[in-house]
Amino acid sequence: MAKLKCEFFGKKLKNPIILASGVLGMTKASLEMACENGCGGVTTKSLSIEPRKGHEGPNVAETECGFMNAMGYPNPGIDAGLKEFDGWKRDEALIISIVGKDATEFGTLAEKVEEAKLNAAAIEVVLSCPHTPGYGTMVGQGSPESVTEICKTVKEKTKIPLIVKLSPSVPGEVKAAEAAKNAGADAINMGNSLGPAMKIDIHRKMPVLGFGMGGLSGPAIKPIAIRCIYAIKQTVDIPIIGTGGVNCGTDAIEMMMAGANWISVGTAVYYRGPEAFDYIAREMDAWMDMYGYKNVNEIVGVVHEEIRKYKNYSQ
Repeated sequence: MAKLKCEFFGKKLKNPIILASGVLGMTKASLEMACENGCGGVTTKSLSIEPRKGHEGPNVAETECGFMNAMGYPNPGIDAGLKEFDGWKRDEALIISIVGKDATEFGTLAEKVEEAKLNAAAIEVVLSCPHTPGYGTMVGQGSPESVTEICKTVKEKTKIPLIVKLSPSVPGEVKAAEAAKNAGADAINMGNSLGPAMKIDIHRKMPVLGFGMGGLSGPAIKPIAIRCIYAIKQTVDIPIIGTGGVNCGTDAIEMMMAGANWISVGTAVYYRGPEAFDYIAREMDAWMDMYGYKNVNEIVGVVHEEIRKYKNYSQ
C-alpha cells in the first residue's frame, strides 16, 4: 500500500489514518496495539494539569446512527501521562492531546510536553468538547478570540508542531481556523463529537448517560464534518485532520477530497474492531487502484479543483 505513504510534519507515515484521542485508553500498550493494526499515527487521551476522574457512568451509549459519549476527560494528569509515553520509538506519529481551562493552563501543559523531550510529532490542543463544564465549547474556547489567545500562549512555550482541534457544533469554524493559523497553529483538526446530544431511557424515565448529555459521533456527523473541512480548506492554507464518522475507505476518500490531509478514526474501532485501521487503508488502496491514483496526496482537495473547473467552463 505504498500509494498511501505521506508526511506528517516531516515524519514519514505508512498511511494518513490517525487514531482519534480517547478511543483506546491512555496506556502506551493500547496505542501500540492501534499501530500494529495499521494506523499511521496515534493521539493520546487528552491530558489535563491535574488527574481527573471524569463524569459518572454510564459514559457511552449507542444511538440509531452513531454513539454518544460523556467521558469528562478522565486522565492521570500531565505528569503521569507524559511518563507513560516516555521512550516512544515507533515509526507511527505520536500526538499528545492536551486540555486546559484557559490559556495559562494550556501554556503550562505545552511547556511540560516540551520539557519531557518525548518523540512527539505534534501537540493537539482540544477546544471543542461539548459536554465537560469548564472546558471546550461550554466555556467558549472555540471563539476566534479564545483560539488566538490559546494558540499564541502555546506557541510561546513549545516548538513542537501545534494542532488545534475545533468543533463542528459551533458556527464560525472558518473564522476560528483563520484565527488559529494567524496565531501560529500548524494544522487544524476538524472536528470533534457534535452536540451536546441526549438519549432517554423511557423505562427508567432518565437520561441514558450519567452526565445527562454527551457528544454525538459516528456516521451521523460525517456530512457535517465534511462541510466544515470543505469550508476551512477554501480559506485556510494549513493542513487539516478530518475527524467525524469515517468508517470505511470511501468515507476517508470523501473527507480527503473535501480537503483533509489526514484522517482521524474513532467510532469505527467499535464497529469494525481494532483492525479498522487496516481495513480502511486497504479499502482506500483498492479505490485508488480502481481510479488510477498513484499517491494519496493527489486526492486532497480535488473537489475544490473540480468546482473551479466547472465554474470556469460555465462562464
